Amino acid sequence: MKFAATKRTASRNDASAFTLAEVLAALLFMAIVIPVAVQGLRIASRAGELAERKREAVRVAERILNESIVTTNWNKSATSGTINEADREYRYTLRTESWSQSSSMQLLSVEVTFPVQGEDHAVQLNTLANTQ
Repeated sequence: MKFAATKRTASRNDASAFTLAEVLAALLFMAIVIPVAVQGLRIASRAGELAERKREAVRVAERILNESIVTTNWNKSATSGTINEADREYRYTLRTESWSQSSSMQLLSVEVTFPVQGEDHAVQLNTLANTQ
């Protein structure tokens, strides 16, 4: 009778333990999933930062175009410089060219360049200005 009780306890203990194959399979699964999850988080972070910087760059480009139209600085062939916005540096180039549809209009183009995680990105805005 005593022998039967010990056998039940031993079989209960064996069922609750993990086998070496199960532990290795779990480690292999984690070795695959963790780098993929970290890469996904890095991509999401970069996309968020890029969206924020693009928004700021568009604001800078709009300001440059508006100031150029008001002060008629667009009469020069090309202007470039650097503007700080939200403690970040944005490089810009303002170009003027004649518009093919009308001789009294000029096409103003501003391109704002900014770095995100070591790579340069740019936004470009265009507008028309009357030369008269």
